[in-house]
Amino acid sequence: MPLLEIRDLDVFYGEFQALRKVEMDVEKRQIVSLMGANSAGKSTLLKTISGILKPSAGTVKFDGIRIDCKEPHDIVDMGMALVPEGRKIFSSLTVRQNLLIGSYRSKARKKRRDTLETVFNLFPALKGRINQKGTELSGGEQQMLSIGRALMSTPCFIIFDEISLGLSPIVVKELYRAVKRINREGTTTVLVEQDVKRSLKVADYAYILQEGRITLKGNPRYFTEETVNKAYFGI
Repeated sequence: MPLLEIRDLDVFYGEFQALRKVEMDVEKRQIVSLMGANSAGKSTLLKTISGILKPSAGTVKFDGIRIDCKEPHDIVDMGMALVPEGRKIFSSLTVRQNLLIGSYRSKARKKRRDTLETVFNLFPALKGRINQKGTELSGGEQQMLSIGRALMSTPCFIIFDEISLGLSPIVVKELYRAVKRINREGTTTVLVEQDVKRSLKVADYAYILQEGRITLKGNPRYFTEETVNKAYFGI
C-alpha cells in the first residue's frame, strides 16, 4: 500500500478548475519528483495534500487513512511535513526558536534534544548560529533552517517545495545531498521542482503536471528529453 495515495482529484478555485482527475502514488522510502511549469497545478496539489485546500472530488489517503477532510495540524500530527517555497522562517526569532517551533506535536516534543542534534549534524552551520536571528542568516542558511524546522516534527513523509529557488549552485548541491541523506535514513520524500534535470537525477519515480493534469509519470531513467519536453511544455 502506498504511503500517499491520490485518486481522481479535482480542485477548483471558484469556477476555475486547477486540478483534473489527478492520480498519484508515493511508496514508502521513495524519492518522488513532482514537476511542472508555473501554474501547472503543483502548489494547488501540495495545498490539497496538506489540508489547506479541500477537493471537490476524489480522495487523498495517507498511510491508508483519508486526509482530504482533515485539518493541516491533524495531518502534521500523522507524520507529514512540508518545507514551503520561500522558506517562511520566523525572521525575528533565533535559529533555536525557529527549530523548536517545529516540534510542537507531542511525539516530537519528547525527542527534541535528539532531533536537534540530528539537524545540527545534517547542517553544522546552523549549530554555530543557534542564537542568531533569522534575518542574520544567508539565503542558503535560511533554507537549511526551514528544512531543519520540518525535521523537528519527526516526520515519516516530507515534501520539499522549490528548495533550490534563488540559491547558488554550490548551496543547491549541498541541499540535495541533505535531501538524499534524509531519504536514506527512512523518510519518504517528495521533491517539487522546476529544475527538471536535477530533480529527475535523484528521483525513484516522477510525475509531470501540465494545466492541472498528470501528463507523464514513471521511472525517470526511462524518460527521454522529447517525452519530458512534451509533458512539461506541451510541445
